[in-house]
Amino acid sequence: MGNTFSQKLFTIFYLLHILTPILHAASPNIVKSVPGFPGILPFYLETGYIGVGDNEEVQLFYYFIKSERNYERDPLMVWLTEGPGCSALSGLVLEIGPLIFNISACHWHSEVPTYQLNPSSWTKIANIIFLDSPVGTGFSYATNPEGYYSDDITSSRHIYKFVRKLQTNRIKECISL
Repeated sequence: MGNTFSQKLFTIFYLLHILTPILHAASPNIVKSVPGFPGILPFYLETGYIGVGDNEEVQLFYYFIKSERNYERDPLMVWLTEGPGCSALSGLVLEIGPLIFNISACHWHSEVPTYQLNPSSWTKIANIIFLDSPVGTGFSYATNPEGYYSDDITSSRHIYKFVRKLQTNRIKECISL
């Protein structure tokens, strides 16, 4: 199952990469449905890019999910997946997000995985930003080769600038720094 599972996981990430539009900070995408989940998503999911760095040469990709309880009062959490190089998508569908793979209905010969709601999702009590960081991780990218340089300090600065820009751009009702 190891090699087959790896191939299926790669296919899933590849499909999501193809299906995820390249967006910029000025135009977030509200996702209402995903392949493998029947119907409309019962939670708010936004994806997009926020430019950081001196000339916004680093474009950090995020998934934002509002708390299912009380998004105006519940805390905001930024989820960074360990890596480096592991997309925050893994946290979203394999760990704490509102969707998880439907393992019991999983037929590895099918081309699209199915999802079910995660009864233990942390989004039941918190607003969560799943962030692809550092640059080059997941769907985050740089507009020039120099933008791909990253160390702990640079990455921390990018994350700080990301949160500040997100606060001023769109998700004001969920962030109070």
